[in-house]
Amino acid sequence: MNDRKVRRRRRSGNGLVDVLNAFLTLLVIGLVVVGGGAFFVASQYYGEGPNPEQRVFRVESGNGLSTIAQRLEEQGFVSNSLIFSQFGSRVEDSSVVKAGDFNIAANASMSDILKELTTGNPLRYAVTIPEGWTVWQAVDRINDDDQLTGSIDQLPQEGSILPGSYDYLPGDTRQSVLDKMQVAMTQALAEVWETREPDLPLDSPAELLILASIVEKETGVATERPQVAAVFVNRLREGMRLQSDPTIIYGITLGQSTLDRGIRRSEIEAQTPYNTYQIDRLPPTPIANPGIDALRAVANPDEHDYLYFVAKGATPREGHVFAETYADHQQNVARYREIAAEAAAQSEAEAETARQALEAQEAADAPQ
Repeated sequence: MNDRKVRRRRRSGNGLVDVLNAFLTLLVIGLVVVGGGAFFVASQYYGEGPNPEQRVFRVESGNGLSTIAQRLEEQGFVSNSLIFSQFGSRVEDSSVVKAGDFNIAANASMSDILKELTTGNPLRYAVTIPEGWTVWQAVDRINDDDQLTGSIDQLPQEGSILPGSYDYLPGDTRQSVLDKMQVAMTQALAEVWETREPDLPLDSPAELLILASIVEKETGVATERPQVAAVFVNRLREGMRLQSDPTIIYGITLGQSTLDRGIRRSEIEAQTPYNTYQIDRLPPTPIANPGIDALRAVANPDEHDYLYFVAKGATPREGHVFAETYADHQQNVARYREIAAEAAAQSEAEAETARQALEAQEAADAPQ
């Protein structure tokens, strides 16, 4: 009886050991499997990706990480969308992606790609309109951008575009970009009008816009704008005509071409709605699209008594010289003509020197 009890105890003890051994075996196998799986996932996530060359990947606005991961796999950027989205969202600092186009390097890892989409800078696509361009020039540039779609077949109102750079995504319509430019001008003009000097001789934001376009075309020196604006404001207060050459040019071209020559006497004397040598006050529309600085200059011009100005040198970037009286202005004009004549003579001399050098080179190159 006692031997049977001993044998039962031994069999029971052996059974417990067997269970423990089996459990430990399964545990070791599980750890190996989990460890191997973790190693596989990590190697897939941090290892080189399958994309053999640098390419652009687009993140559409509103796309979540799972959608982006699926598109990355479909386009050959990553080998496993599930690893990219699930593992990446747990190990990276951020999984909030930005919208836009991103340059993805050749063989970029999933980790590199997710970091680029969350912390990198999207490629920038933009249309830039310089200050003083007409709507014809602006629309021509927008229509020439081959990343945009659709077309603009009708010119908007002159002066309705705020110059600057406007971002877009490839595939956006040209009209949508133009709309942004016009909204920006509407907002800028309203804000500037609210901060204007109270006693300006201008009756509406539209008149401020017209005068700002003239100021924009009169000077290429940014710091001069408030000074030039003040001359025209002084003239309006005195009841004098503005006598601005750019308004004559706009009356000839209507902003749809350039005048590659000087203004003729007959054009100064011509009766056009834009010729401020012949009309009182302002022309009927702007003559260009002024920038924000020109708008602000007209809204808050300098305080001085100048009524005249003329170019200081042979190039627009040299600015202008100002005068309070017509007699002083005539002296300034005479000096400008001297400078212009000297510059023309120098240009002719340089052209002749260049011509002689070319002839000498051609003679030297001729076969003997």
